[in-house]
Amino acid sequence: MLLLIPMKPVGIDDIAIYVPPLYIDFKDFAEARKIDPSKLEFGIGIKKMAIVDADQDPACMAANACLRLMQKNDLKPSDIGRLYVATESGLDESKAMNSYVIGMLEQIYGQGSFEHCGGIECKFACVSGSYALYDNTNWIRCDEHNGKYAIVVVSDVAKYDIGSSGEYTQGAGAVAMLIKEEPRLLAFDQKVTSTVISNEHDFYRPFARSTPIVNGHYSNLAYLIYVKKAMLMYKQKAIETGLIKLRQDESIIDHIDLLAMHLPYSKMGKNALAFLLRHEWRNLPKWKQILAKIGMEEPKPPEGMGTIEAILSDKEFMKKDEEFRRRFMETEEYKQVFESKLASSLKASEIIGNLYTGSLYMGFRSEIEYEYRKGKDLAGLRVGFASYGSGCSAMAFSGVIQDRYKEVVSRMDLEREIGERRRISMEEYEQLHRGLRSVEERIVSKSKEFVLVSIGKRGEGFREYTFHN
Repeated sequence: MLLLIPMKPVGIDDIAIYVPPLYIDFKDFAEARKIDPSKLEFGIGIKKMAIVDADQDPACMAANACLRLMQKNDLKPSDIGRLYVATESGLDESKAMNSYVIGMLEQIYGQGSFEHCGGIECKFACVSGSYALYDNTNWIRCDEHNGKYAIVVVSDVAKYDIGSSGEYTQGAGAVAMLIKEEPRLLAFDQKVTSTVISNEHDFYRPFARSTPIVNGHYSNLAYLIYVKKAMLMYKQKAIETGLIKLRQDESIIDHIDLLAMHLPYSKMGKNALAFLLRHEWRNLPKWKQILAKIGMEEPKPPEGMGTIEAILSDKEFMKKDEEFRRRFMETEEYKQVFESKLASSLKASEIIGNLYTGSLYMGFRSEIEYEYRKGKDLAGLRVGFASYGSGCSAMAFSGVIQDRYKEVVSRMDLEREIGERRRISMEEYEQLHRGLRSVEERIVSKSKEFVLVSIGKRGEGFREYTFHN
């Protein structure tokens, strides 16, 4: 007789972050670019944008986040079986960033101490961290891990052309997550993760460019459309597997207690929530009452308008839809969902900026800390993740906060973990942005962290790092 052994839950046991010590204040940026500061603070939702120093890059930020994760959990290299780095700020077209990260960690733990550890650099714009998590979660679920843990690091420098419309959505940082069986923090739901993929031209960065080519309005709409598609697939799987049972007057959002969404900037998360709620509530009895409060019918795109370009080209429809969205976001129904399920995730974004692959997970990290500070009991709450990567792909998945979450969340302190920061001038920012400072011309000295010390001394383009005590 075959005995079926119940599968242990797998998910995120702990999280560590690294944010560079430099930032631009939104008021300085607004003055230099002749922008109304309120557009940045309240429109976009940004107060500080983290900026990497001349002796920093995505690899050393990833290594710093990893080291913090290992130290606070008293982990040894032998505990780790996989180390993935997800990024869209790749340093090499062949050499994976995680090999640089392992090289840095071995300065602390000894040469060859991570030799057994597998892993790759994972790339699909901002969604790549979610694919890396999914891959490593299943590596553990299928019992290939031999009792070892996985570390998934998301690390990026969000950088746009000076003077472009994307310039005020920059940022930098890394998030390292420990993935294991019976996690203290969050266990991922099984057999409901849903993905969609398409060949879109909303955002891409060709070889040899340090900044992306961006079609902002196109990218925003692609985000909304493809995340909605992924959520529809997630809902279908959740119902089919029995994870969620919907009553006639319920939407899938009613069964998700907290939402973590990709946050290129705070306002985009708010807009994405409005888009999902409109779709989910449209066929519920309460929609008529909501429309009465809004005071206008929901605009519908003309028949046959199937492409993103066609939708964007209909200026009259877009204007009406924007007005409807704005009014909808003023309703008590929207505000209640936003405040209870999403608002806390935006706090980190406001003081760090865009983290590309890390924005979703810094948002999740922000949400659980600030919801805990409110006195809310998080045990048993389901977190819904809406992940998007330009180009494009979207993922929707969920997990449940575990009974031991307080062991992790009670120690979280975002400002302490970010550490002391220096407000830089716009002149210093532009020097860093244009690459006019060498690694020796760093703005601030670092201690107890990895830094970049040279590029090309060992061979063309090869990067070398050291740990500064």
